[in-house]
Amino acid sequence: MSTTIAASFQGVPLSQLFPEQKEGWRGYIEWENEPKRKEIAARILKTKKFTPSPEFQLEPLPKTNPVLIGHRWKEYHAALGLQRIVDISWQTVLKEKPDMIHLLDFPYNGETPRKPLMQGKLTDNKLHFVRNHGGIPDIDEDKYELEIGGLVNKHCRISLKDLKDPAKFPQITMTVTLQCSGTRRIEQIQEYPGEGDELIQAPWGEGAIGTAVYRGVSLKKVLKIASGGIQPEAKHIEFIAADTYFKKGQVFNYAVSVPYRKVRQADEVLLAWEMNGEPLPKIHGFPLRAVITGVIGARSAKWITRINALAEPSLAPVQSQEYIYYTPQIGKQNVQYSTGFSIQNMPVSSAIIFPQDKELIVHDGAIELTGWSYSGGGNWVERVEVSPDGGHIWYAVKPEDLTEKHYHAWRLWKIRVPVDAEGWIEFCVRAWDSSCNTEPTFVRSAWNWDLHVTSSAHRIKLYSVNKTKPATAARLAQFAARGESIAPLTRPSEASLEDMTAFVEAMRKYPREPRTEN
Repeated sequence: MSTTIAASFQGVPLSQLFPEQKEGWRGYIEWENEPKRKEIAARILKTKKFTPSPEFQLEPLPKTNPVLIGHRWKEYHAALGLQRIVDISWQTVLKEKPDMIHLLDFPYNGETPRKPLMQGKLTDNKLHFVRNHGGIPDIDEDKYELEIGGLVNKHCRISLKDLKDPAKFPQITMTVTLQCSGTRRIEQIQEYPGEGDELIQAPWGEGAIGTAVYRGVSLKKVLKIASGGIQPEAKHIEFIAADTYFKKGQVFNYAVSVPYRKVRQADEVLLAWEMNGEPLPKIHGFPLRAVITGVIGARSAKWITRINALAEPSLAPVQSQEYIYYTPQIGKQNVQYSTGFSIQNMPVSSAIIFPQDKELIVHDGAIELTGWSYSGGGNWVERVEVSPDGGHIWYAVKPEDLTEKHYHAWRLWKIRVPVDAEGWIEFCVRAWDSSCNTEPTFVRSAWNWDLHVTSSAHRIKLYSVNKTKPATAARLAQFAARGESIAPLTRPSEASLEDMTAFVEAMRKYPREPRTEN
């Protein structure tokens, strides 16, 4: 299904109705300060029919890259004459993120492949995950300015040049892990499907997490220096971004908020222009983004246009109607926005990256596993434990096999776990943080209608082949002599499983049939 694209509405060109009104801000349409513009956009959208979101929870995921196509979101933009935003966004993806797992082409959701995810404490900019909610603006640095308003003592506009001036605002660098609240969502989908949102709930695996060193200025200092502080009734800080967002036939700028107490804490909310020693990539928010430590990645808004001090949390849909955590009794039959709570801090979580689920592992009595662990909300990971039997016996990762601690970053880990058993075994991992929090044992305990925060112990099934077992060693030697591999598991061997003379001898020694005589 496709929507018919009209160049005008009631005789007025769409380019005039929805203009890029800021010089040097390509792909930015102001919606929040333009209620009439929002009303006209809603009227246009109401006249169209759009492609339904793809079904991928009750049917297998396509084995393509991109995995899913955002037809509906593209058609929303096209209906308002904003197809150019879609085109520029994909061009940016191909330039800045060519080697990613493209889970959703538009708005772009890109997952880090396994191998680069584990290459070091810091994630390369080209391979850091991306979760966008709209198109990617193209903003000139010398035309950029940040507006600060709401319940502050002085409204102001600040250029990026001024923000970067250390004589005006002290600069800081900080190592921060950002994690999408949808990380490991595929585990919930595979067992218990849930919400199928109009903005596709991307089927994230273990790669919707990444760590970088960001440079910028503390928002706490900016509010104090540039705006003279906030007024007493201000309790929340809202970030309004340049990307266009849709919800139930209405159009918005992407906007979120965090409690002011988060901003007030020492350098936990950063306005950043640099990532891993390089200017922010466009896809990560160039020229300026928020980096908010310890909370879900959705709060770290990119392409910030305005910051407002508010008395209450933002009523923007991403803040008030999405990223909501519901009880398992809530679902399509009874869900309301008000029946869940807003997700802020990320809980402790972990994942096994290697080996992968369903792998056949030939080993000498121990299997090596590697992965990541993380906890938000000002906590850090203290311990990682791995179980080879589904969660009964746990082995702790040695301190020297964990990467160093940071207040706001993950820890990578590796461990060799003793394994005697052969055949299918289930490994799982759990982390413990500095507040003694750990993970639910099973994904059912973490299921929620919106499929957020899959924080249960991550599980994989491996087929164990223990070559210290005499019979196994002999069989492996036979495979090697024939130039044959034991993998893949399901491929039948070309040779007979047993010499017939040996088989007959064994059957006569241990008959399969019981005796009939006394």
